[in-house]
Amino acid sequence: MPNFKLGQILKTDSMQLSNEEEDYNLSLSKFESMLKTNKVLFFDSEEFEEIILHYLDSGKAALAKKALKLALDQHPKSTGLKLVQVEMLVYDDKLDIAEKLLNELYAIEPHNEEIYIQKANICSKRDQHEKAVELLKIALQYTDDYADVYNLIGMEYLFMDNLEMAKESFIKCLEEDIEDQSALYNVVYCFEFLDQNEEAIKFLDEYIEKNPYSEIAWHQKGRLHYGLKDYENAIRAFDYATLIDDEFLGAFMEKAKALERLGKLEEAIESYNRTIELEDATSYALLRIGKCHEKLGHKAEALKFYNQTVHEDPLLDKGWIAITDFYLREQNFQKALFYVNKALAIDNQNRLYWKRYATINKQMNFFEEAEFGYRKAVEFGDTEIDTWLFWVDILQFLGEFETAIHTLLEATDYFPEESEIEYRLSGLYFMINDDRKAKIHLSNALRLNFDNYVLIEDLFPVVWEQKMVQNYIEKHNKQ
Repeated sequence: MPNFKLGQILKTDSMQLSNEEEDYNLSLSKFESMLKTNKVLFFDSEEFEEIILHYLDSGKAALAKKALKLALDQHPKSTGLKLVQVEMLVYDDKLDIAEKLLNELYAIEPHNEEIYIQKANICSKRDQHEKAVELLKIALQYTDDYADVYNLIGMEYLFMDNLEMAKESFIKCLEEDIEDQSALYNVVYCFEFLDQNEEAIKFLDEYIEKNPYSEIAWHQKGRLHYGLKDYENAIRAFDYATLIDDEFLGAFMEKAKALERLGKLEEAIESYNRTIELEDATSYALLRIGKCHEKLGHKAEALKFYNQTVHEDPLLDKGWIAITDFYLREQNFQKALFYVNKALAIDNQNRLYWKRYATINKQMNFFEEAEFGYRKAVEFGDTEIDTWLFWVDILQFLGEFETAIHTLLEATDYFPEESEIEYRLSGLYFMINDDRKAKIHLSNALRLNFDNYVLIEDLFPVVWEQKMVQNYIEKHNKQ
């Protein structure tokens, strides 16, 4: 046996790949030259298959169809070309014609696995996923590419929401082809969907034993550890992923998030910065860098990155909120109001902006503007209890008792058993002299949370001064 050196083998392999690529490019340019000159040139059936698939992959369906017609004219009995024709018919949703052609091919080549795969594809398109699986299992008997068929079976089980069987099929696919990255992603997806994160980590550990240089496996392992709040092991896994591929942007991003969770803010900033070096700055990375700087007390740096965030993506509400909240914490309400107004000019239907608009105006004692802000926040989907209560308390302050009652009754649709709402309803009904309804709501409030009766004293001092109200509360206490 000749004693080839590694360099010679690599050189030979490289030459073979180069020759194949050269032949492929030659066939393609020859075909396109034929189209321009209208001269009919001969191609073998495999050349035609490569040309057609090239056009399909490039999204040039018209050229693919033209190539197929010429191919079938030259090779009318080619099973391979007819199967390509079937694939194109299925793509165009001409399922009945495709099925008829497959039946003709089946009569000629009953052991051709591609016929069963295409039949399964048609069944899948018709939502007959169980039948598709049966056909793919027959294809397994005749195929040399077990990995591809197991992958297809896994996808059919996904369509049926049978995650256990899908997971099993994708694992079999990986046993046949350990490098199949889509199958690896799908296995992890199944584990996660089934809430089997620890089992997924165990599976990935076994996979990594066989394929230690899979950056995808290390990255997925890190993600799973992160989901379990095991940030130290997550960082370790992301480190391996980035050692294998030092341009793995997703791993650097996930590593930064885990470092931030552990309070290792300087290291987190470094990792976020690495993502910016690898690709144009993303608004998310800029925002997180700003958050890290703020936690470190680097206020000027934090503001710089928050401003870069909204410049990069003016529609990212988290960026505007970060700047607004920064100034709120600094009690610089004028600046906070300036930025929330800029945000509202871009998106005036954002409930988060409106709630901050209301909060800032409340702090500045602009109560009518604050009331308007809370009303808008609720109108655009804010159903949090504190939003309702802040809104109602301002309505009460403005003397709009009837509107406040109507608002609280709306709030009971979301919070039917909330003592803070019931106490306020009671106080407001007392304020408009509807004692019957006031007592009903006071009774409900005392039942839900007796100790909260101090809300009457705090929010409605005029009502609290009524001896009848204090007696009613005392009587309820003794029951």
